[in-house]
Amino acid sequence: MNTNSTSGATPRTALYLSSAHDERVADFLSQAGWQVERAGSIAEMERALERHEIPVGLVDIPARWTTPQRLSLASCMERNQTTWIAQVSPGQTEDEALRRFILDYCFDFVTMPCLDERLLFALGHAHGLAGLRGSGATPQLSLGKHEMIGQCDAMLRLYRGIEKCANTDAPVFIAGASGTGKELTARAIHERSVRGGHAHVAINCAAVPATLLQSELFGHERGAFTGAMQRKIGRIEAAHGGTLFLDEIGDMPIECQAVLLRFLQEGTIERLGGSGPIKVDVRVISATHVDLEAAVEAGRFRADLYHRLCVLKLQEPPLRERGGDIKLLAQYALGMFRQDNARKIRGFTSDAITAMCNYPWPGNVRELFNCVRRAVVMAEGRFITARDLSLPVDPAFVPRTLAEIRADAERSAVQDALKRHGFNLSSAAEELGVSRATLYRLMNAVGVRSEPATVRLLRAQGAQQTPDTEETHAAVAAAAVAANDATAVHVDEPRLLAGQEG
Repeated sequence: MNTNSTSGATPRTALYLSSAHDERVADFLSQAGWQVERAGSIAEMERALERHEIPVGLVDIPARWTTPQRLSLASCMERNQTTWIAQVSPGQTEDEALRRFILDYCFDFVTMPCLDERLLFALGHAHGLAGLRGSGATPQLSLGKHEMIGQCDAMLRLYRGIEKCANTDAPVFIAGASGTGKELTARAIHERSVRGGHAHVAINCAAVPATLLQSELFGHERGAFTGAMQRKIGRIEAAHGGTLFLDEIGDMPIECQAVLLRFLQEGTIERLGGSGPIKVDVRVISATHVDLEAAVEAGRFRADLYHRLCVLKLQEPPLRERGGDIKLLAQYALGMFRQDNARKIRGFTSDAITAMCNYPWPGNVRELFNCVRRAVVMAEGRFITARDLSLPVDPAFVPRTLAEIRADAERSAVQDALKRHGFNLSSAAEELGVSRATLYRLMNAVGVRSEPATVRLLRAQGAQQTPDTEETHAAVAAAAVAANDATAVHVDEPRLLAGQEG
């Protein structure tokens, strides 16, 4: 393959990032038809990328590369669309951190000295890939299924549920908090069902006053009530042959529930002021953020209507449980609202991604989209930062290492086992599947006494005032469990209850 550009071709641009530029590399690329733009630091690199987009970058990895330098460069690379080639010295790839950096942030790497076809091929391939990424009006990313975004396990289960529900005509109930996308799920079921070519009619039961809801659902004849100047077709009748989506069904007034139940049982409606039943063929999909089972228990929702509606049930996962989907949804929202800012917003900073992943999102996807849109408008730079998102920070959140989490889990397991067995080390060790000596070492490592302070006090009092009986020992052990004393000290002097082993 000839990777050299001809003299008449438009030169391709590459950003050369190095703290000590090698003139031979720059000259070699220039002779091969590349236009080289140099940057001596990460700050210069960011300024160059703010001036104009550069599709390809060549980064010279220094021999002494510190962790702060690596993290700073990685953060900058995350915020731009440049495709990077790493330039390393012989032996550098033996460093695990460097290998991980190349795998995560670079398209390819070359080992210096490399002033030949290998370097040109890597840069040319990266340039072609960048061109594919930037071509077309809107890239069709594989972000999910059924016109929905999400790749987490909960969303994959939801996709499978949609496909199963679409193959039947049974009523579907969609549960989930506000803003999770229940209406999108209902529409996805309708469009993939045999009714997909007919009407999909939706009504929000919470948005219509109770006095008008029955008329909205079933329609009315002219003169049925004051102000009924002409016949009106209700939502149920308008959905004939298709799907009726009853959103926020949990807020439907109790007096309307009986009329809806009759329609579900008989498949007929009667307009207000009408003279006879009308046969209607409609599939019903309902949804609510209300816990309907609790509403049934409280008498706010009819149990017979609940069982009619909830033949098939789907659960919309809250955004806080969707992990990496938060970043996917944020990027999608940015693509939707990018034009709201006069400057071209290029993406999110790493601290913005961290803030979004740590926020609980009580408003779910709707809140996330509104947050991103507000940040697009208010952002002053080319990248949305955590400050632009204005997300609150949980003051109680304290980051913990994996070792701390593991130690807490082990401490809890040991304490629970000791309490269950009246602080008998042999029995507790048998339950935990370790030897008695191992349990001693584990207790010392996580800071658990063989007996808490309350037990020692009761035991001392019992030795002075109470005969040494099995009932006494049982009472002392019971007091220890009730006290739930988890004093964390060393076990240098393991003193067990009288009558126990050791």
